This record gives sequence, structure tokens and C-alpha cells, in this order.
Amino acid sequence: MVFLIVLCVFFSIQIPAQESNRKLTFDAEMKKIAQRHADELNFKKAQLYYNRKKWDSVLVYTMKQLNSSQKEVQLNDFTHYLRGISFLNKGLFLESKKEFRSISNDFPFRYKIKIASGIIALKQNKYTEAITFLDAVEKDETSHHDIDKSSFYHNLGLCYFHTQQFEKAEHYLIKSSDLHSKEKDTTQMISSYMDLANLYYEQYQDHQAIPYFEKAYQLSKKINSFELKQNAAENMAVVEENRKNFTKALLYRKEMEQWKDSLNDQNKVWAIAQLEKKHAVQQKQKEITLLEAENKIKIAERNGLFYSSLSLLLLLGTSVYFFRQKVKRNKIILAQKEELDELNATKDKLFSIVSHDLRSSVNALKTSNVKLIANLESKNFTELDQLLHTNSSIANSAYNLLDNLLNWALLQTKQLYFHQESQHLFSVIQQIEFNYKPLFLDKKITFSNVVSKDVFVFVDLDSFKIILRNLLDNAIKFSKPNGQISIYTKDSDDGFCTLIVEDTGIGMSTQIQEELLKESVLLSKKGNSEIMGSGLGTHLCKSMIAKNGGKLAIESQENIGTKICVSLLKSEHHG
Repeated sequence: MVFLIVLCVFFSIQIPAQESNRKLTFDAEMKKIAQRHADELNFKKAQLYYNRKKWDSVLVYTMKQLNSSQKEVQLNDFTHYLRGISFLNKGLFLESKKEFRSISNDFPFRYKIKIASGIIALKQNKYTEAITFLDAVEKDETSHHDIDKSSFYHNLGLCYFHTQQFEKAEHYLIKSSDLHSKEKDTTQMISSYMDLANLYYEQYQDHQAIPYFEKAYQLSKKINSFELKQNAAENMAVVEENRKNFTKALLYRKEMEQWKDSLNDQNKVWAIAQLEKKHAVQQKQKEITLLEAENKIKIAERNGLFYSSLSLLLLLGTSVYFFRQKVKRNKIILAQKEELDELNATKDKLFSIVSHDLRSSVNALKTSNVKLIANLESKNFTELDQLLHTNSSIANSAYNLLDNLLNWALLQTKQLYFHQESQHLFSVIQQIEFNYKPLFLDKKITFSNVVSKDVFVFVDLDSFKIILRNLLDNAIKFSKPNGQISIYTKDSDDGFCTLIVEDTGIGMSTQIQEELLKESVLLSKKGNSEIMGSGLGTHLCKSMIAKNGGKLAIESQENIGTKICVSLLKSEHHG
């Protein structure tokens, strides 16, 4: 059986227990330092933003503090520590370790540096190194009053889990889970239950793993985290699939897709909000720059008139200067106008696609629903089943179109994150295959992944997954029931590996193949009018394959099948 393994590293480094009058705590000592150096405003501001977890602001004011004339060792130690924690929370681990190394040996909270160093090692998958740091803190009981024990035990348990020291991992994960229960922290309880379930699953102790998956699922109903809800539902789907209870498994998978869509919508809304905020800031900055330029011109003109009586040469030089400035501004304005025209053209194209294809989809649903009502009244269940499958297919096609539209728009406006690195081809396809199993079963399609397990390709993972999903969507859409879909590779000596997606579907004519491969921004219509499509998916694939340095080819015969051949750059190393 295969479960979704979700291992969470908690970063709650500074959540101290109740302070004791006899024991030194970090927060109390930092307040004393700030009071003792009340004239050091940069440190006070850094401390304020540290408590608010505004890491960028912490880095700004700590840098100002270090650049000041104050060189008191204890104050500098706390300043370096605040910078180290800020870099850690921003994922800049080398910078974080550099700051920790700058702290003197007299710093009274060395154990906190060890905890932070352990978390860095854990995030870098250096589990033995992480155990060394965290175990040293565990053995030093004098520091236990000032650490977040639940997160500390959880991270130590994860380290032992990854080093396959399962008994120790179980010990610390259970201690962490018990503390989370006492703290009534539902989110961390869910993560702890999932980690314990994965621990038992790794040891093939399914009878102990499944109850924790069930606990995590029940608790996930009480929180607002779509990601945890999705993971919990997916784990339960796999549990029921292994119990051969496919009806319940399907319900869990539908719930998983619902939370996945909600998470995607949430991320898209956040991305749009960030984009709008960035755009507003840029517009404001342009206005400020323009006003500054206008003020400079007015001042220069006034000074030019004032000094014109002194020298005709100076006046001539000033005139030439302003002429050049005006030409430069005109060029900037013209470039901005051309960019705006291009964005408007992209917008109009998107509106055209949406209005045409979604109208066709909605009209098809409308027509199908009329038939659905008629057959419901006549209790024609055979026809009802066919109409429901038709409606489901239309809805899926509409969703795929909208998803492709979003990715295409991001690609066209250069907002899509792109980073190429070495990827294990078989593993990536195996991940995609897992998500499509229900679709294969629904259409009774036989799928085979015979990609060589030795092949690594140099691609951007997110865009490559979009390419694979579109190719599989088309293969399923145009395949007949009981058809076959195969994915395999063909090696070559030119530094490329050819990935082939082959189906036994309806195929396509030579004319359609040539149209799909045209280097044109105009979208084409597919020949099968019963299946909604605009060619946008293929166009998106072409663009993303080209961006990854690859090539696309099509081999197809009508009523026989289609081969989509994608040439990808091979990776020389596996890292």
C-alpha cells in the first residue's frame, strides 16, 4: 500500500514556558538588554519586530545596529542571534549559520543556537548532524524550562525516523503528540498523528498506522488548513482502497479534490492580491519619480533663467540637457505604451477564448440537463447514466481549460516561476499516474509506465507536470473505453531523451497535426466537435517544452492512435 507521507518540521523555536524567578529565560534577558541600552533604538526596533515575526524588518534594524558605534559584546551577541533566527525563518541557512558563528562563547543561551542548528540540519536532510545538536540539548536539563518541548520532541523524533531508529522516533513523537494534546493545538496534533502513522506504516504495522490516519482525518474537520484537510482525506482514500472499499475511497478522493481546489483558489487569490499590491506600489513609485523629474525640470528652468544673463554658453548647454531628458522620457513613455498594448492584446485573446469555449460548454450542459430532466421523469436510467457521464466530462474539460488559461496567462505575462534542475523521470510520471488512476478506472483504460528508471532529465518540475497532465488529459479524452495508454522513453546520442505518450484513441488527420505544430499564437479547433477543446493545452505544452529546451513531435493515424513525442534534455548528474 502507498500512503501520502507528510512529515512536518516545526519552527517554534522561541515559545518559552512560564518564567521562573530562579531560571534565566531568553525573553526576560533580551528585555533587560534593551532596557540597559535604552538609547540603542535600532536594537529596540529589531526586538519589537522579532516578537511580531517580521523577519525582513528584523534584518534591517539589526544591520543598522551592527553598523553603529556600539560594540558591547553581549548586545552584539543578541543582535547576531536575532539575525540568525530571521535568516532561518526565511530559509537562508548559510547566512543563518554564519550569524550563529559570530556569537561569542559567553552567550548564555548556547542551547538555543544548538536547537536552531539542529533545525537547519533537519531542513537540509542532514539527520545525523541534526540529532547531534538536538540530543545535546535533550541531555542538558538546565535548558528545558525555556524551550517549546512539543516542537523540540517532534523534530528530534523526525530525525530518528529518517535515520530508521524507529523505537527512539516513536518515543519522541508520542511525547510530542501528548504535549500537543495538552496544549490543545489541533493543527500540530494532526501533523503529529500523520507522522506517527507514517512511522508505523514504514515498519509495516498497518493496524497501528490506520487509527492515527483516522484521528488525523477527524481532527482535520475542525481546522481551516486546506492543505492538512487534503492530506488527511488522501490518506483515508488510500486506507479504504487497501481495504477494497472503493465506494468510501471514491468519496474521500472527491473530498481531497475539493480541498485541493480550495487550496489552489486560495493560493491564486493570494498571488493575485500580491500582484495587485506590487503593481500599485510600482504605479505609486512611477508617480513619485515623475513628480521628482517635473520638479527637477522646474528648478532647472528657473535656475537657467536666473543665470542666462551670465553666459550664453551655459544656456545653450542647459537647453541641450533638457532636450535629451525630454527625448528620454518620450522613449520611456513609448515603451510603456507598447507594453500596455501587448498586455491588452493578451487580455482580449483570453476573453475571446473564454467567451467562445465556455459558452459552448455551458450550452452543452444546458442541452444535456434538459434531456436529463426528461429522462428522469420517464425513469430511463440507462440514458440518465450516460447523460451524467457526459455532464461530468464537460465539467472536467471546462476545468482543464480554465487551468490551462491561467497557466498560459502567467506564462505570457512572465509571472510563472521557472527553475530547471535534475529530475528522476520515472518518479515524476509515477506521481502523475497516481492522480489519474480514478480516470483510468472510470473509462476502463489500461495504463503502463515503462519509462527507464535510470533516466534523469533537466526540467522545471512545475511546468513539466503541467505538460504531462495535458498530454494525459488529451490521451484519456480521445481514447475509447477499454483503450490503452503507454508512456515510455527512447534514448538518443545528442544529449536528449525522447518521452513518448502513446494511446489507441481516435487519432487525428495530417491537417490537424500540422495545425497543432504551427508556430502561431492563434488557437486551433479540434476536429471532434463532441469534445470541447481549443488547442490551448497543446499550445501551452509547446511553449513550456520550448522553455525547457525541448521539442514536440506528433505521430498519429485516424482510428488507430496517437504518439506524442517530447524531447527533453538529459541530466548528467542526479543531484
